[in-house]
Amino acid sequence: MDLEQQIMTDIKAAMKERNKEKLEALRSVKSAILLAKTEKGKSSNLDSEAEIKLLQRLVKQRKDSAEIYNEQKRTDLAEKERFEADIISNYLPAQLSESEIENVIHKIVETSGASSMADMGKVMGMANKELSGKADGKTISGIVKKMLS
Repeated sequence: MDLEQQIMTDIKAAMKERNKEKLEALRSVKSAILLAKTEKGKSSNLDSEAEIKLLQRLVKQRKDSAEIYNEQKRTDLAEKERFEADIISNYLPAQLSESEIENVIHKIVETSGASSMADMGKVMGMANKELSGKADGKTISGIVKKMLS
């Protein structure tokens, strides 16, 4: 079952359960998928990599919004954004732990021969390609900086 069909099935289930919060989060995902499919110059179907990137962007938006709401002392809105981020995260592949990410990056650093911060761009490119959908870019960047400094 592809992502769009899964979302539709879950929307129906949320409607039956009368779960407004979950329904709202799922509808926003469906809307984002439809927008991505109809974007100018894109094919009508999204591949799994594009779906993962879309979901990661939606989760990041929710987390950033929650952070802003927390700074403004709007915990009610921050909670809503975190809840939506959690719902959307369920459709992403399982995230690697920090030690697993470190192992992958360590192998990349060894194979690429990177030795200083000047090589960070090369290592980041390889790491982002290999860890796409499995790790957050901010986490990857922090680990690469730690290993190269």
